Amino acid sequence: MRILIIDDNAAMRKVLAALFSTVGHDVVGALEDGQLLENSLRSLQPDLVCLDYNLPGRDGLTLLRIIQAMAPEIDVVFMTASAEAGLEERAADAGAAGFIRKPFSQQQIVAELKDIADARALARKASTAAPGGRMGRVRGTAVIADDTGSVRIVLKGLLEECGLQVVQAVTNGSEAVQAARNHKPRLLCLDINMPVMGGMDALPQILEASPETAVVMVTGCPDKQLVAEAATRGARGYILKPLRPAYVEGFVRKLLGD
Repeated sequence: MRILIIDDNAAMRKVLAALFSTVGHDVVGALEDGQLLENSLRSLQPDLVCLDYNLPGRDGLTLLRIIQAMAPEIDVVFMTASAEAGLEERAADAGAAGFIRKPFSQQQIVAELKDIADARALARKASTAAPGGRMGRVRGTAVIADDTGSVRIVLKGLLEECGLQVVQAVTNGSEAVQAARNHKPRLLCLDINMPVMGGMDALPQILEASPETAVVMVTGCPDKQLVAEAATRGARGYILKPLRPAYVEGFVRKLLGD
């Protein structure tokens, strides 16, 4: 992969660049802050950004949202030494494909990059494959509701690998209700945190519009109370961000009765 590193610690930038190069990745740039982010994305065209949280000027979450808006096809590994509560969940909801806490081992970050590369490769493969994925036949239709572009891209690929035809991808709960009404999909993946209308508010309206649809919540927060509330409202389970192919495929196949 072509990797751009953004970290204000020069020693960390050097260590990461050496590590990534050793395992076969191409480090196309290293920045000490996000000042040149937009120009760097255009000129360097990375596949992945390794992004620190605490940076001079704009912080990592702000930069992550900019990357999502400009180029959702770029994966982001979010890195931090911060113990700030809820940061991992916020990064996942903002579109981070991976999360690493400092200090980390070489094995940890190499494994994280492999998981991300595998998920993206599967998404690309599914986008060019015939309908039905590896199952060889279409198992029904699906709708994705998530305000993060990279999540929509990867989740679409994973669902289609499971034999589902993704008929629409929307960015808020209100659009999800309308999509359920129009398509009556077999499966609807519903992000919890979205603008206009969140997933928890949209859930009962979706089931009213399409009672046979299996609604699965998508979230970066594995809070047991939240999961229980979603189940009470009719959700059939949840998928945790960052998305991992083995987990998503296993969950969906079980839901489909395979």
